[in-house]
Amino acid sequence: MTSIETSDTDLQPALPLSASDIQKLLPHRYPFLLIDRVIEFERNKRVVAYKNLTINEPFFQGHFPAQPVMPGVLVIEALAQAGGVLYQLSKGAAIEDKVFYLVKVENARFSKIIVPGDRMTLEVSIKRRIRNMAWYSGTASVDGNEAARADFLCAEAQN
Repeated sequence: MTSIETSDTDLQPALPLSASDIQKLLPHRYPFLLIDRVIEFERNKRVVAYKNLTINEPFFQGHFPAQPVMPGVLVIEALAQAGGVLYQLSKGAAIEDKVFYLVKVENARFSKIIVPGDRMTLEVSIKRRIRNMAWYSGTASVDGNEAARADFLCAEAQN
């Protein structure tokens, strides 16, 4: 297991977390790793991360070629990945071959399109933990303006 550098005796991670740090927490890899940095973290409470979107993102090539827009399902996936980071950092654990599944999405709303050149900020809070699952509430924003929000349930796969 590769560890994340910590900043004090409470095992608070040294922020910001880089993409290589995030890869120690999530099993996702390019082109499906949708978080570039983690900039805020409160154990068992919340995380703030971001994704810088460029025209080179594979999904922009076909969604839509003349007017590229980030697919809403990938915005939800990015929120779920931020939730996974929050879960792992709160446990003080690296992935160790763990897989997490997005089980349920509720109250998803999309209010602004996300396009190449945007920095999508992801803020996710834990609402409730139940055994190997956690309910989250997340917001994706661009330049301080909400673009999407959703509540979602993720579960750690049982090996």
